[in-house]
Amino acid sequence: MSPRLHPSVENGPADAGFDAALVAAVLDDALAADARIYAICGLQGSGKSTLAGQVAALARRRGLSVAVLSIDDFYLGRGERLRLGRAVHPLLATRGPPGTHDLALGCEVLDRLRAGEPTHLPRFDKLRDTRVSPSRWRRIGPVDLTVFEGWFLKTPAQDEAALSAPINALEREHDRDGVWRAYCNQALAQAYPALWSRLDRLLFLQPPGFEIVAEWRWQQEQAMQAKRPRRQAMTREQVERFVSLFERVSRQALAELPGIADWTVRLDEGRRVV
Repeated sequence: MSPRLHPSVENGPADAGFDAALVAAVLDDALAADARIYAICGLQGSGKSTLAGQVAALARRRGLSVAVLSIDDFYLGRGERLRLGRAVHPLLATRGPPGTHDLALGCEVLDRLRAGEPTHLPRFDKLRDTRVSPSRWRRIGPVDLTVFEGWFLKTPAQDEAALSAPINALEREHDRDGVWRAYCNQALAQAYPALWSRLDRLLFLQPPGFEIVAEWRWQQEQAMQAKRPRRQAMTREQVERFVSLFERVSRQALAELPGIADWTVRLDEGRRVV
């Protein structure tokens, strides 16, 4: 059963941080379920990274040792994805969709954390578009809790029949024969369940619909640009194209995860809990 929330959870947008009552409820949910690996799933811009950080900070204030990881930390490096793009389909050179992660590394790291072993935490440098050298990974000791966040955690594959028709302009123009989406879907069906099996409990931050994702991602881009004025920011058009890479799996997540997640928290367009 999902934890009950204090009414004040409805206040405050996610980009400013979720309400303290929700943060406490999430941590209590993890501890009550004895979840060593607690997963937070949310589409792009939903605030999953913010919530993961808040939960970890509260856990540390309570005297617990915590690791925070993202599925983004397990991206294949740019060179590996370029080889995959040449061998299978050019769209696989772009990080993010299923099939562009090092799942063996992900399983190994989560297993070490669960076993209470000292662990080196992988990190991915998104500006350089490659994984940080293992010599620079942070080493942590045994932890009481690992918070693992990502945009499509535990999303199941689609039926093959659903792959026949393109879902957007990007698929119509760049994946006419369906090779890319079939590869991503097969990865979801065959490769990712091994990683999903390491997740003890799943919280899904459910947006009002896929249409809000591009707006949320654009807000993130503007915020990052404000913090790093010298950074080469994406245009609104580039953001919308980037988001379209994730549309098929995002819509599958929206359709299926409310029935799979242990707890679903609905968000409005302002990323407030409703």
